[in-house]
Amino acid sequence: MSYLIYINELGPNYKGENLYEFIFSNSLENVWGEQWDSKPANGYPLPPNLEHIEKIGYMKNNSIKFEVLQNSDYFSMIDAQDDVISLGWEMENEQVNFDMVKRLVFRYGDTEKSVKDKFYERDIILEFEKKVEYEN
Repeated sequence: MSYLIYINELGPNYKGENLYEFIFSNSLENVWGEQWDSKPANGYPLPPNLEHIEKIGYMKNNSIKFEVLQNSDYFSMIDAQDDVISLGWEMENEQVNFDMVKRLVFRYGDTEKSVKDKFYERDIILEFEKKVEYEN
């Protein structure tokens, strides 16, 4: 089973689509990355160390933008690991009425299936890399 351990905001592409990496690991034990102890995060935490990454799912969408923990002015990655705050949540905008649809919220340790199901409810498919490759 794969668990969500990090959401990496890549920014908008040339088409203006918001791009995010959803990074999964086979274990939640001793997961760590560079600057994960930065309090607050302030954009410093990098994706987890490569040995923890099992799968990477990509989300690109014009209408959904996420607030991600890596950019928080208040919280750190340790707070997400301790289940104090989510890794990422959908920001409000004029295109989505949260009275009508459930806000997308992703927590550290969410299973791959639960992440896919949340996106599926909104007709979004998380696309996965066929194989995670490491550069030497």
